[in-house]
Amino acid sequence: MLTVEKIGGTSMSKFEDVMNNIIMKPCDGCSYYNRVFVVSAYNNVTNWLLEHKKTKEPGIYLKFVNLEDYNQALLELLEKLIAINRTFSGIGLDQIKADEFITGRIMQAKNYLNSLADVLATGYVNRQNILLAAREILSSIGEAHAAFNSVNILEHNCINATFVDLCGFNDSEYLTIDERIHKAFKNLDFSATIPIVTGYTKGTEGIMREFDRGYSEVTFSKVAVEIKADEAVIHKEFHLSSADPNIVGVDKSIPVGFTNFNVADQLADIGMEAIHPKASKPLEMAKINIRIKNTFEPDHPGTLISNDYVGERSKVEIISGTDQVIAIEIHDPLMVGQVGFDRNIMQAFEQYNISYILKATNANSITQVIWEEDLTEDLVKELRERYYEVTVKQVALVCTLGTNIAQPGIMAKATAALASNNINVDAISQSLKQVNMQFVIGREDYKKAIIALNDALCVKPA
Repeated sequence: MLTVEKIGGTSMSKFEDVMNNIIMKPCDGCSYYNRVFVVSAYNNVTNWLLEHKKTKEPGIYLKFVNLEDYNQALLELLEKLIAINRTFSGIGLDQIKADEFITGRIMQAKNYLNSLADVLATGYVNRQNILLAAREILSSIGEAHAAFNSVNILEHNCINATFVDLCGFNDSEYLTIDERIHKAFKNLDFSATIPIVTGYTKGTEGIMREFDRGYSEVTFSKVAVEIKADEAVIHKEFHLSSADPNIVGVDKSIPVGFTNFNVADQLADIGMEAIHPKASKPLEMAKINIRIKNTFEPDHPGTLISNDYVGERSKVEIISGTDQVIAIEIHDPLMVGQVGFDRNIMQAFEQYNISYILKATNANSITQVIWEEDLTEDLVKELRERYYEVTVKQVALVCTLGTNIAQPGIMAKATAALASNNINVDAISQSLKQVNMQFVIGREDYKKAIIALNDALCVKPA
């Protein structure tokens, strides 16, 4: 059985656990080999390089954009990366080689960025293209650091490993992402070595330009399709569970055994990615199942995501949502019966590059829920100039998801659970596929709603 397995950044920072629980503990009847590992940067490193994924706190990239002292910031980053190296001294990392590698990579990046800054200063080039190139260069550093260290540690522990560096720092080959991956893997013997692959891949189309912070999962997906893996495994620091254990409690957060790609897409749409949707599609089309596993519970089989899985009995499998959304309602008496009215609204959203998560309508009102970070004053101003009444409200979105919930009574149980906890529903949405019931509620009720729905629909009575 040939697997491609992705290790997330939080897990990579605890590489001794990764080694003991994953790499040196293959599945029953398997050797250490016939497995390919795609690794993320260590925890927080990509945040330092670019910007914090959640808080948007700026990293080195913004210093380059603003022509601040990014060279000094790179040297400060190097000190942090060398400090990370020291945390692996007890499991065999050759500190001299590791320090030399990351120092060389940082110095190369520094030279590249200086050259880009010189070109940018001439005023003869497209500024946005130069900035995107800088973002590509910076984003690759973390994955290269983690992958090189991993190979060094494994070889010290008598496991043959190969550093597959897809970052392209040392070549000027004009290859697409797919071409670079194909070239890197065409001569590897998976039965004799464990390839450790950088989550970043250099390509002419620009992996950051196409996928931004989801790029490591895209590399993982493309590698799995390239080598025709039997299964694609993602190792995280948590299970894919019925609800967030930080909200409902560990004892009431139930690991999900099986689900399908449709449900995974629904999760991604509300920011709870089991896998980046642009990474899951190639796997889905190639009929390669995805398994989500908890790094720190290696004996648990995890969650298997497949094309055709439908639960044997009707039940809600996952409660999820977000409290970082905005509801925009457009009310206009002229809307009723007017063909194409909503198309005009969507053209305004498209102009500002905004996608909605939920849409609910009646005769003369359309409510759309978008990410709060996407809201712009210009959009609201334009909508208010066009339409009779526009309401903008901070809200939360809670969802009940499952592969087999198209049965009478489940919607009633969900709304009853919310009502019994004095939670009002502002808007609701469900499609004919019936894999996701979405409820728009007051932001202050978000956690209470997650707990109520999990208790009513997922947790079996004692």
